Amino acid sequence: MVHCGKALYNNLLWSNWSPAALSKLVIIGNSFRGIEERLLSRILERDYSYIAKVLKGVEEVALPSHPRYLDTFNDTSVHWFPLDKLQELSPEVWDFVEEPMYQDCEDLEIIRKGEGPAAKS
Repeated sequence: MVHCGKALYNNLLWSNWSPAALSKLVIIGNSFRGIEERLLSRILERDYSYIAKVLKGVEEVALPSHPRYLDTFNDTSVHWFPLDKLQELSPEVWDFVEEPMYQDCEDLEIIRKGEGPAAKS
């Protein structure tokens, strides 16, 4: 998922939102820690709540950089979700499973439900 938008990562987490499912998931893509560092916490929690909630349950290792591709793959990491870390998160984390809507998201890179050509016909 290298170079995908934050909403796609958030949707992937939402669609696998349980310790059992997430523990079987490995993501190669943009660094979650980098997302956390670049966004204000209130924006992260409002627009990308599943990323925000799973930060304490994810293991992340940056891929080694290559001099030829420093500007392309400089923020790429491997992410996995150890079951024991996920089970340490509070039970309330798993109770909220509403579909992300991105109503106030200013940098959205996906088409929301009800938008696009099919919605206009």
